[in-house]
Amino acid sequence: MIRVENLHKSFGSTEILRGVSLDIEEGQITTIIGQSGTGKSVFFKHLIGILKPDQGRIWFHDTEVTAADTPTLVEVRTHFGYAFQGAALFDSMSVAENIAFPLREVLGVTDRKDTARRVGEMLDWIGLPGIEKKRPAELSGGMRKRVGVARALVTKPDVLLFDEPTTGLDPVLGETINDLVVRVNKELELTCVVITHDIQASFRISDKIAFLHEGLVAVEGTPKEVARSTHPIVRKFIENSFNELEV
Repeated sequence: MIRVENLHKSFGSTEILRGVSLDIEEGQITTIIGQSGTGKSVFFKHLIGILKPDQGRIWFHDTEVTAADTPTLVEVRTHFGYAFQGAALFDSMSVAENIAFPLREVLGVTDRKDTARRVGEMLDWIGLPGIEKKRPAELSGGMRKRVGVARALVTKPDVLLFDEPTTGLDPVLGETINDLVVRVNKELELTCVVITHDIQASFRISDKIAFLHEGLVAVEGTPKEVARSTHPIVRKFIENSFNELEV
């Protein structure tokens, strides 16, 4: 579905991506994991053409994103939803207005009844019915995250990108959001791509994990395959994560 080939990106003299290659399969949850500063967010921005690589190519189905003109990029982006790390809700808008924003701005939907129906369906689906009139400031962190997911889903994309979905949440709320990622994948049959530093969560929810280190995919495979990796950085990352869990 998405193929990334030999992706390079530098900012000034700093190399961020140094030859990333990865296949993201349709209908799966693929998790991009790694320490802070390894290029996970930069990689995400290349997938939807926000950034242009210095070298390398990306395909979405048969469309080469890295060679696409502006109208083609706009069309490609309609197939993607993006759940931002901090939800990125507009404080001046109600929950309903936040969720409806991409309907109007991306799809050009202007019918108020249709918009209200779609917003209500999304809120029901994420388990937060009846909060249309609330403001983001009235919501808990977990509720804001779920509203952010609803906004990403309302345009009915084929692929949903999750940027650090559990960051800033306690373990219980984090599990709720991880369960939501799985529901998006299984119930709505969407391809999901998740970037995170939470390796415990990635083992639980992923079909495939790609471990980024120093701008390259150091290890990729199923959770079991990654868990058996002998790569020293991956081993240290895994062991530190699970030692913290035991403490």
